[in-house]
Amino acid sequence: MITEDDSYHCSESLDEFSNNSLLVQDKSAAAAAAAAGEEPFQCSVCEKGFSRKSSLVNHSKVHREARVYQCLVCQKCFSEKSSLVKHTRIHTGEKPYQCLVCLKVFTENSALAKHTRVHTGVKPHECSVCLKGFAERSSLIRHTRIHTGEKPYNCSECLKSFSHKPSLIIHLRVHTKEKPYHCSICLKDFSVKSHLIQHTRVHTGEKPYQCPVCHKEFSVKSHQSQHMRVHTREKLYHCSECLKDFSHKSSLENHMRSHTGEKPYKCSECPKEFSIKTHLLLHTRVHTGEKPYHCSVCQKNFKQKSHLVKHMRVHTDEKP
Repeated sequence: MITEDDSYHCSESLDEFSNNSLLVQDKSAAAAAAAAGEEPFQCSVCEKGFSRKSSLVNHSKVHREARVYQCLVCQKCFSEKSSLVKHTRIHTGEKPYQCLVCLKVFTENSALAKHTRVHTGVKPHECSVCLKGFAERSSLIRHTRIHTGEKPYNCSECLKSFSHKPSLIIHLRVHTKEKPYHCSICLKDFSVKSHLIQHTRVHTGEKPYQCPVCHKEFSVKSHQSQHMRVHTREKLYHCSECLKDFSHKSSLENHMRSHTGEKPYKCSECPKEFSIKTHLLLHTRVHTGEKPYHCSVCQKNFKQKSHLVKHMRVHTDEKP
């Protein structure tokens, strides 16, 4: 059991240096510099600047601390006892800070303070462009890149840029072929965690997204969003050639091939080509003989669903 009193000198030797070498600018100008946002006190080891001498002295402990606190589990060293206490919770799993509203627990008080904004709705960080509020400053920084177009994270393989670091990490898996998320049922692998979550619903049958109009359920949120356009009649995608509108991007892409003549889907059995993937799937049944649609009355099979629908009228006497 690791306690707060368990501390040791770091086994690694640290070079000592004189306090006098830390100050590289005239300390008499410190007060004025602090007001002006300047940093006249500079660390001679890492060149980090500080506006106050006391801040520099505290920082210097990182480099020359005579007494360093060491973790008994992984031997990692810390210059402050409080940092060691926080670190040990990684090993013990201790989470002493609890939210009074939802009872969620946290390892650090600062993390709890950020979390409480979920319940209070406090958003102290505001975008100067669109005035949108954010609970955390880091969220505001990421948001401002929407306005500035800044993409500071660059892929070293293909030079593609990203505004968020997690997006770059996910993208890199395109090059490394890494798929760290595994389905425990069918052992299929995924490069993105959200894709695994969506995939597991194939096995569980879970459909958490419901249409508020007709109550149809969907396993993927984007499918629900697309479905809503059936009710709203919204058509966001416009053909630049004939000005025809479409509710789905895929429908526009399929339509554009009527103008370009492109037929990217080729039959592996014969030279026939198709502009739409579903047309190729229907065509392959000519070669395979597959008839996946079955009449529940006479057990007759059909290659296409539309053929089954027509056939059912024989039994129902329904007239088209």
